[in-house]
Amino acid sequence: MWYVYFLRLSNGDVYVGSTNDLKRRFASHRDGYVTSTRMHRPLILLSYVAVETEAVARPLERYFKPGSGKAFANKRL
Repeated sequence: MWYVYFLRLSNGDVYVGSTNDLKRRFASHRDGYVTSTRMHRPLILLSYVAVETEAVARPLERYFKPGSGKAFANKRL
């Protein structure tokens, strides 16, 4: 199982990522081990989408990062 997840950063932005171990990955964000979110803690896990494979998760993550996917995520989350 793979997950595409959405974090609310302390500056109000939404961070999108994907992983096959959501608990471990969220802990690494929370504990400051991820460079791109380290300066924007505390973090809140807003939501996640579970998919079967990495081949599905990666394109979905890329969809939510720029443009209309980011607008969709910001509006719905």
